[in-house]
Amino acid sequence: MAYTTIDNPELYFQTVLYTGNGSDNHAITFDNTDTSMSPNIVWMRSRTQSGYNHYIVDTLRGVTKALRPNLYNDEDTYSDAFKSFDSNGFTLDDDASNSEINQNTKTYVAWAWATGTNGSGTTTGSGTGQAYTYSVNTTAGISIMAYTGNGTANHTIPHHLGSTPEWFIVKIRTGDNNNWGVYHHKSNANPEEYALYLDGTSAATDDAFLNDTAPTSTAINLSSGNYGNVNGNTYISYCFSEVKGFSKFGKYEGNGNSDGPFVYTGFRPAWVMTKSIDTTSNWNIFDNKRSTFNDVDDYIKANANAPEDTDSSNIQMDFLSNGFKLRGDNDEANGSETFIYMAFAESPFVNSNGIPTNAR
Repeated sequence: MAYTTIDNPELYFQTVLYTGNGSDNHAITFDNTDTSMSPNIVWMRSRTQSGYNHYIVDTLRGVTKALRPNLYNDEDTYSDAFKSFDSNGFTLDDDASNSEINQNTKTYVAWAWATGTNGSGTTTGSGTGQAYTYSVNTTAGISIMAYTGNGTANHTIPHHLGSTPEWFIVKIRTGDNNNWGVYHHKSNANPEEYALYLDGTSAATDDAFLNDTAPTSTAINLSSGNYGNVNGNTYISYCFSEVKGFSKFGKYEGNGNSDGPFVYTGFRPAWVMTKSIDTTSNWNIFDNKRSTFNDVDDYIKANANAPEDTDSSNIQMDFLSNGFKLRGDNDEANGSETFIYMAFAESPFVNSNGIPTNAR
């Protein structure tokens, strides 16, 4: 039996490093060698600059619309920042308004995901149905939904994944500043009753933004307001369902020891984000382009405007052929508590023909 349907994860997820030049038509090309990927979500951050914010753009909201994962704020509009989504990367403008994604000589990292199939419909459940648009890739388990709130509990937003999402994020675009609401299926024994906030550091919190209703294989369910369904406000949601050999969204128990736990994912990771669900902690992002060999110890905090941390005495992990292993005893990723993680693959442990890939 085939292990994975995705032999080449670079078709759906890419990390790229680049240097800003402050000029128009600055093309950023993914450094894959045997395929191309046209992104639908791009998340960028300066590696070295303190005070620079994160920046997310997607094809549903359009190239001029930016959201900042580390900020509570509504969507920003920039006419001279992100210029286009391309067939194998993206192009930046001159960044004259200082959106912080193409400043001359500054170094950056970008993480990108591909969806592909676009559509539209009307939301269901209680209250007035609202028009929504979506972009989905059922093979990779990635979906984007743009919708308008109706202020009524049991407002359901179809995600079109065809499977139940294990991780998704909801963020208001216009109307009121509010948190990035995060659902993770391992955040609690009843995760639909809890939330995490991507722009903050708090532990998993009892929160009814999902109407205390678990997501299904067709939709997510929202409460009457809060930060996911205020009447007339517009929202964006990024939804992910696990795909064997490509993505994994789970939890692990830290041991507070330099010989930390091994976490099985079924692939060699390209990208991992971790967060404690028990105590205050940051959302820490690791990838295989900023740390090209073990220990993987260059990490960026998704919830902060701080530069990349390269202090190997802080947090370290190894990216292995079938998962990752914590190497440091820092409370941020390996304290004696429970952590959730989100991971995407560099290469599956076993390919679609049932043959193990090379261990590295």
